[in-house]
Amino acid sequence: MSWTKDLPDVLPVFPLTGALLLPRARLPLQIFEPRYLAMLEDCLKTDARLIGMIQPNEVEGRGGHGLHVIGCAGRVSHFTETDDGRYLITLSGISRFRIVQEIEGFSPYRRCQVSFDGFERDRSSQRRDQSFDRAAFLALLDRFFRARDVEADWKTLEDADDELLVNSLSMLLDFGPEDKQALLEAPSLATRRETLVTLMEYALRGGEKDVLQ
Repeated sequence: MSWTKDLPDVLPVFPLTGALLLPRARLPLQIFEPRYLAMLEDCLKTDARLIGMIQPNEVEGRGGHGLHVIGCAGRVSHFTETDDGRYLITLSGISRFRIVQEIEGFSPYRRCQVSFDGFERDRSSQRRDQSFDRAAFLALLDRFFRARDVEADWKTLEDADDELLVNSLSMLLDFGPEDKQALLEAPSLATRRETLVTLMEYALRGGEKDVLQ
């Protein structure tokens, strides 16, 4: 299937607080609730094998149906069943989407009509950050990790391309749900990197979670 066209206009959605999936990144998940096991079973029957990752949103006026408006569709690229009936899956990020409306029905899991308009760059080649000062960024990251007593594989971080580095850190670092949503909605790689820098700097000053709420 081509990921530059023919994306479905209806997706099963998986609301999960604090979980962030970005285009061309991978997100491991553990599936065990009956409704999401049913979702996975139905998903694997389709050619696209897409699931929409979305964050819950209880802030009035900033979303509908208790969901944020923007999420990211991921393709089930790997799955393994455990002895106790759980599934360990990997989602590979394809493109962000915008919820048009939630589809009512008898499905045990939530489904939404979505639009991929405006996110065409998500399905193109990897992004570059032309203004990226990698040395300054890694120095800040080192301070951030030291403050949290976190060990890092610096060789891997130094060798990673711009997009992989920024997106992986956006997904992995322990920021609040609203901050994760801001990282998802960043219109460009440079904007996401700037947001990430802001979050790390604020945290180093002793700030609370959800800096950008």
